[in-house]
Amino acid sequence: MTKIEVNGARLAYDETGSGSPVVLLHAGIADRRMWHAQLDALAVRHRVIAVDLRGYGESELPGTAFAHHHDVAGLLDALDLPRAALVGCSFGGAVAIDTALAYPARVSALALLGTAVSGHEWSEQTNDLWENLVGEVDPEDFAATAAGEVRFWVVGPERDPSDVDPHLLAFATAMDERALAAELALSAVDIAELDPPATGRLGELTMPVLVMAGAADVPDIRHLADRIAAEAPHAVRLPDVPDAAHLLPLERPTPVNAALLDFLPSP
Repeated sequence: MTKIEVNGARLAYDETGSGSPVVLLHAGIADRRMWHAQLDALAVRHRVIAVDLRGYGESELPGTAFAHHHDVAGLLDALDLPRAALVGCSFGGAVAIDTALAYPARVSALALLGTAVSGHEWSEQTNDLWENLVGEVDPEDFAATAAGEVRFWVVGPERDPSDVDPHLLAFATAMDERALAAELALSAVDIAELDPPATGRLGELTMPVLVMAGAADVPDIRHLADRIAAEAPHAVRLPDVPDAAHLLPLERPTPVNAALLDFLPSP
């Protein structure tokens, strides 16, 4: 693990390999550890950087205003990288999209895995699924909240917890408890959003875009993947990965790594 100064905050990251640069951006219920199966696999052709976004994992959270997409561009500056491919999962995918819209010349390609999109409002169907699967939880009870989020996102609405590797569930729960503490701290800081948000601007993503989702993820995520593929001019939508939910690169690394190696630009 290394830390580097980015826009007044020290961000933690892991780096391996050489070649064309690839930055991995984690889900909001996780941190950079979710990419452990991608680091060595992608390093055969790429310089791979897995970063903890500001406030998450081992990255710092000064009390000053910031934007995650500005931090990604600042990370490229700090590492002396004119441009890089961005790979994002869930919230990390939304940050990747925002970065590509704010700094299009800095992003050579986008790979979006079960991605969110800034400005998207969750459907009534998704809200109802949450109520049915999780219900009311005390947001100050990190253990209970993490258990609910893992049930919803990592297991998914179409599977039973017994269908999922218990080691994956334990690891995801530990990451999510830490992420919930990060989000509580982040709530006290002024975070600038992309304006206007990405939801109405997907057609501006002119770089190559790869879109993937798990077949067991919530319907909104799969619908967003369809939207991105339909609206981004150079997007490719791969078939949903069977028996996989929201943390797709962690749960099904083999098809994800194969797709990324086939898609990401080589030197």
